[in-house]
Amino acid sequence: MHAYRSQTCADLNKSNEGQTVRLSGWVHRVRDHGGVLFIDLRDHYGITQLIADSDSAAFADLDKVRAEWVISIDGRVMARDAALVNPKIPTGEIEVYVTDMRVLGAAEDLPMPVFGDVEYPEETRLTYRFLDLRREKLHKNMMLRSNVVRSLRSRMWDQGFNEFQTPIITASSPEGARDFLVPSRLHPGKFYALPQAPQQFKQLIMVSGFDRYFQIAPCFRDEDPRADRSPTDFYQLDVEMSFVEQADIFAAVQPVIQGVFEEFRPEMKVPADWPLIAYRDSLLWFGSDKPDLRNPIRMQIVSEHFRGSGFAVFAKLLEQEGTEIRAIPAPTGGSRKFCDRMNAFAQKEGLPGMGYIFWREAEDGSGMEAAGPLAKNIGPERTEAIRVQLGLGLGDAAFFLGGKPDAFQSVAGRARNEIGRELGLAETDTFRFAWIVDFPMYEKTDDGKIDFSHNPFSMPQGGLEALQGDPLNVYAYQYDLACNGYELISGGIRNHKPEIMYKAFELAGYPNSEVDKRFGGMVKAFKYGAPPHGGCAMGIDRAVMLLADEMNIREVIMFPMNQRAEDLLMGAPSEPLNEQLRELRLRVVPKDA
Repeated sequence: MHAYRSQTCADLNKSNEGQTVRLSGWVHRVRDHGGVLFIDLRDHYGITQLIADSDSAAFADLDKVRAEWVISIDGRVMARDAALVNPKIPTGEIEVYVTDMRVLGAAEDLPMPVFGDVEYPEETRLTYRFLDLRREKLHKNMMLRSNVVRSLRSRMWDQGFNEFQTPIITASSPEGARDFLVPSRLHPGKFYALPQAPQQFKQLIMVSGFDRYFQIAPCFRDEDPRADRSPTDFYQLDVEMSFVEQADIFAAVQPVIQGVFEEFRPEMKVPADWPLIAYRDSLLWFGSDKPDLRNPIRMQIVSEHFRGSGFAVFAKLLEQEGTEIRAIPAPTGGSRKFCDRMNAFAQKEGLPGMGYIFWREAEDGSGMEAAGPLAKNIGPERTEAIRVQLGLGLGDAAFFLGGKPDAFQSVAGRARNEIGRELGLAETDTFRFAWIVDFPMYEKTDDGKIDFSHNPFSMPQGGLEALQGDPLNVYAYQYDLACNGYELISGGIRNHKPEIMYKAFELAGYPNSEVDKRFGGMVKAFKYGAPPHGGCAMGIDRAVMLLADEMNIREVIMFPMNQRAEDLLMGAPSEPLNEQLRELRLRVVPKDA
């Protein structure tokens, strides 16, 4: 017999009755029933119930074991009484009567339990992550992640892609986040960077004559943490294709992503219709460039109904350039109680409130009437025009926000989500995907300068000619894939022509010499025959988070950082040794220096 086990803790069933077996694993739970011990033994695969009474030679030793001790047992498989069968686990029809037991690894008193689903502070969970990972839910999440990666690889190969690896130590590149820098010992004063993404390398792979590339790529960005983003490193499905247009990327990627979501959440609907929504429309309709389309509410501009109206706040606001009024329809939300609740929500979001109108039965029995402060101020003709435009009726409501869109549309988007949730309008059994397209190539920074809005390597729509006018009017072949309110994929058709690349960077304040310095390898490659190419990348951590139905990305990462970008288990970041600093010719400047 094998030194540690003849079967795993998930293998045994009624067909094994009477067999002598050897199992090894962790003591999941101990139950003492007055001279009869029941122990749930757990390994990676499952749980088997052990039993021992005073007649067992192992009873005295088993009586000493505690939760999370690692033990190995020999015993005889017995069928459980029909009333004691546990249908929730594969081994629920049997138990193993223990005849011998060996302790392979004793455990100290636990700082947190593994059995049960008790919530513990994040600091404790991350400090003792190896215990946290033994818990059933987290263990399932990690196995889900592993299987998702396996499935992605298989599906990419089936789509005709080839997997290549790109360097981890490289040069700094403006990808939109801070680099992690690595000092060079051989070149004092110079630094490598950990790649924010394999962007330049995957483009060079296309220039080198390979056609369809993918990689499960580690990426490193020094970012502020949030619930759906790791503050240090993450993994992405990185994709690039040659001789393609935007639609070709979509056609290649959709079956992979849709197939994975259908495979791992079969109880959920995954509609095959993935609409294309312009970035500007997404901000208008949903208040976000990663809309949750499970909620059917679409916001609309209703400025004309308030221009010159009796509601002075909006009327005066509209006299200012660049302002508008937007309405959030709220089907079935036509009660003062609900409207007041949403008004309070807006105030919590930092706004004075939201104006509202709701439609109800007239008190005199004459039919439907508009109610609420706004209705009284703008009159029945305007309220009726608003109702018709929004397609609302009896028992419905509408909420209104005004100003310059950049100042209020994100709050409007959150209000839309809250209204949809409160009214039960949003689907709960569906993954809704949408491609967000036509991103602006440039944006104006706080200090009035022009900079890239997203990926600086995207091809401007219209090519070189488009770059001759106002940069803020230039759109890029840049696209994102949104799913249920999260950005899942980002990508673009690449700028593969040196003259367009130089001009695009020039508008963002980078002279040709700086482009040559930062991207010399890629610019050089483009001068020797570059194919039209494009691609995208999907955040694997975020995709698994959606598939696991988790709200925090740390629940699907094996060893995550905390909110302060610290590894509490391994003690990172740590102070370097003086010898290391001397070897690298570095010194640490005190924070208050």
